[in-house]
Amino acid sequence: MRNIFLIISGVAFILILGFSWFIDPYFLLLLGLWAPISAIGLYDMIQTDNVIKRNYPVVGRLRFLMEELRPKVHQYFVETDINGRPYNRLDRETVYARAKGSLDTHPFGTQLNTYEEGYEWMHHSIGALDSHKLNPHPRVRIGGKDCLQPYDASILNVSAMSYGSLSKNAVLAINGAAKLGHFAQNTGEGGISQYHLEKQGDLIYQIGTGYFGCRSKDGLFNESEFEKRALLPSVKMIEIKLSQGAKPGHGGILPAKKNNEEIAAIRGVEAFTDVISPPYHSAFKNPLELMQFIALLREKSKGKPIGIKLCVGHRREVIALCKAMRELQIMPDYIAVDGGEGGTGAAPLEFSNSVGRPLKEGLATVHDCLVGFDLRDQVKLIASGKITTGFDMYRAFALGADVCYAARAMMLAMGCIQALQCNSNKCPTGITTHKSSLTVGLVPEDKAVKVARYQAETIHSFVELLAASGLRNHHQIDRSFVHRRLSVYESKSLAEIMPPVATGAFLDEANIPKEWRKDIFQSKATSFLPQGILQE
Repeated sequence: MRNIFLIISGVAFILILGFSWFIDPYFLLLLGLWAPISAIGLYDMIQTDNVIKRNYPVVGRLRFLMEELRPKVHQYFVETDINGRPYNRLDRETVYARAKGSLDTHPFGTQLNTYEEGYEWMHHSIGALDSHKLNPHPRVRIGGKDCLQPYDASILNVSAMSYGSLSKNAVLAINGAAKLGHFAQNTGEGGISQYHLEKQGDLIYQIGTGYFGCRSKDGLFNESEFEKRALLPSVKMIEIKLSQGAKPGHGGILPAKKNNEEIAAIRGVEAFTDVISPPYHSAFKNPLELMQFIALLREKSKGKPIGIKLCVGHRREVIALCKAMRELQIMPDYIAVDGGEGGTGAAPLEFSNSVGRPLKEGLATVHDCLVGFDLRDQVKLIASGKITTGFDMYRAFALGADVCYAARAMMLAMGCIQALQCNSNKCPTGITTHKSSLTVGLVPEDKAVKVARYQAETIHSFVELLAASGLRNHHQIDRSFVHRRLSVYESKSLAEIMPPVATGAFLDEANIPKEWRKDIFQSKATSFLPQGILQE
């Protein structure tokens, strides 16, 4: 019975072949239909790779067709407006509406369950301000005491996405948007391509563990190659990537199918091979050496802001960084904190799902460490991890951020439909593929306008929230302004859930809060590992 479809197909094929010559020439059309089906069925019976196809020739293939269609059917016909993942339909439609400049208001009240555990809201004020009288384009100066070329950054910029993970048209669109909207595009660890420079938008030049664009033939950091790129006029800041939220503790991944000759030349690697960055840097081994590396990059870039990006793992490692800053009096101009909910074009499932602190805890940890060591006024913080709306920005600022990054939201503004094909080189919108038949549909000039419009509208929405709080500056927001529901009958402010530390509290042993003491005593500036464990 398992082969009944194949048997019927084969009999039909024989009958059609036998009678078509003297009954009706149109039977040849049926022959053209049944011959391939019979051939597929015979192949299914012979092959040994897949048991379903072998046991159920032809019919078994329907399972794989339905498996292919399942995510699309679920997204369009099953999921509600608020339960989709990674981004729900409500957030996606908000991004689309803002990118198009169409109506992004919603009727009939919220669809969220305001009594559900985890629901968060901000406190407004009876003394709310007129948002039109506030600065519509807030900017933050990034650059510490040793920075000679500080950068006035927008409060919402494009997070790291490499040329390679993105198509050239996508890079052109984002950089064009950065130019139009006066915000910055992070290059990602794949190096600086001509597409990053063509539209002359501001760049944050990211250096990952593979040192792409500034590497020697043996894969080590190359000072002269770095200097060539760091001194480009478009490069406004430099960022050392220690880890990213989507796969912390794991190097970057560029599948071979996306690593063409052009991308390989930019990165200095062999074309059409899987490019796996190492999980660690070879230019430094411990916090002290990292600070010295920061000083080197600052010197070679003629004093441009130097930052580091990380997803927080052990809290003691952040403390070790702060101890190294104080010991050498060398520090990054900013720290970009990525959350475990961050996105990527390709990552092992376990790393995406189960490694790294989410943004809220990670951001609060880094902010508190800097405050406790009295370093916060010298180091700015950038929040990255599913920043989509004005409220996402508001909450990040409440937890200590000065500036925000967004990546997937910018992709949605370009037309991403969350097809989840980023790692396959089959992206239907041309954003994460290098197939010319697909990228041709993405027109950089049109998408640049939409990305810039989304960024501007999201900042506008944040400024309205700021005014509703009765505040004039986003640095006035603290953890007491955001509440989280813990149960149906209980809620607490983020200040109560994650109590802030006092400035300089970690410098005096007597003032160290109890919950911090173990991590502070275990950490050391000479190693990322705890006391008593030797660094190899």
